[in-house]
Amino acid sequence: MLPFSTLISIDKTAKTPIFLQIASGLTENIRRGIIQAGAQLPGTRTMADALGLHRKTVVAAYEELLAQGWLETQNSRGTFVSQKLPEIKPIPLKKRLPEAPTIKKAGFPFKADPLLQLPLVKSSNALSFNDGFPDVRIAPWDALSRAYRTALRQGFRKNLLFYGETTGEPSLRQAMTDYLRESRGLPIDLDNVLITRGTMMAIHLAVQCIVQPGEVVVVGKVSYTSCNLIIRQSGATLMTVPVDEHGIDVEAIEELCQKTPVRMVYVTPHHQHPTTVMMPAERRVRLLQLAKKYSFCILEDDYDYDFHYNSNPILPLAAADTNQNVVYVGSLSKVFSPALRIGYVVAPKEVIEAMANLRRIIDRQGDNLLESAVAVLFRDGEMRRHLKKAQKIYHRRRDLFCEMLKTELGNVLEFSKPTGGLAVWARFDPAFPLTEVARKSRENGLWISDGLHYGPGLNATRLGFAAVNEEEIERGMGILKGVFG
Repeated sequence: MLPFSTLISIDKTAKTPIFLQIASGLTENIRRGIIQAGAQLPGTRTMADALGLHRKTVVAAYEELLAQGWLETQNSRGTFVSQKLPEIKPIPLKKRLPEAPTIKKAGFPFKADPLLQLPLVKSSNALSFNDGFPDVRIAPWDALSRAYRTALRQGFRKNLLFYGETTGEPSLRQAMTDYLRESRGLPIDLDNVLITRGTMMAIHLAVQCIVQPGEVVVVGKVSYTSCNLIIRQSGATLMTVPVDEHGIDVEAIEELCQKTPVRMVYVTPHHQHPTTVMMPAERRVRLLQLAKKYSFCILEDDYDYDFHYNSNPILPLAAADTNQNVVYVGSLSKVFSPALRIGYVVAPKEVIEAMANLRRIIDRQGDNLLESAVAVLFRDGEMRRHLKKAQKIYHRRRDLFCEMLKTELGNVLEFSKPTGGLAVWARFDPAFPLTEVARKSRENGLWISDGLHYGPGLNATRLGFAAVNEEEIERGMGILKGVFG
């Protein structure tokens, strides 16, 4: 008889039931050819004695393998390894099994879209001056945890555990409707709001529903890279106009409109991405006038409206839009955490309905439980308290960050102190290529972007200050300063 006590490893402290450990051990030895197809296994009592277990445990293991087809019984003869298994050559017990080959190539014609083959930026708790992420350490996780537990307990009664609305969980839609009306002056109701999994989904849905292949979409010469990717991948024609110290050049947009029909203009007027400059009121009014005159859609991405430090923010374009030309998108990821994949779209009802219909075949719906829990944070005032707290913290960090940039690195970079947002747009001296600066910084424990995805020849990048506290800012500045000797 084979040494089953050696072949089958039993761990009585493991969570896996012992009968399943026996079954797994037997199937592994059958796969490896140590136990041959057609071989007779010991009776359950004999096997139990060999393994030092109760006979009922072995009976359960055998029954499991019989049900799976690994074993078969023969009348009056006993239990055997199934003859229907493929022939497997025996291998020595101590010989290491070859690793399974990695499946890389498809067996059918396939070509990946080169547009989508861009490096994926990941964030972590390592020291970094990132693109402008919030500090996840100050988010009200305990309050969210309590709200999520409440949603779980009430999930069945409130229909949160079933298929729901493609427009988003109704309680969060209502909470966002109320919040956007109050904080941004948007003249909307529930039918004008769609909840998405972050801003990128919101932009994707808007472009897919509004823009046809070949139609022109205008963005700034420096703009949000992911949005540009979405536009190009949709088959639209991407055209750029200059960006100056007041944001996107509106007169250049009109010049384009006079030459070719424009379907959509993408803007980040509150803090232009990536440069952080704010579009003044007169330029906003002019852009709305052009949208009415030339009948194009303005896709307004207000990614960090909630953080402003010098004065009250200028209201969004959507708040002053009387002709329904603006589709407004935003996200709670910059408010709470990048892991909280909740974004939103504000648009005319017919556009929201079309986007919800498209969303249905992409993602069906959002996370009802999470959306319900976040709605509770709005209802109980927790989200407003967090925003007020975060605003004060980020304001202090911005001031320290900019002061140290000026005193420690003013000889190698230029920047304008942003009036809001979570990052600084820094333009480095051409004598110091940013790719090398970023590489050396990473080698010394500080991550910064090399800025290449913002466009060639800029030698500039966003340096985020919100996710680092005062001690980390000073430490990071020390590393960055050391890179320049």
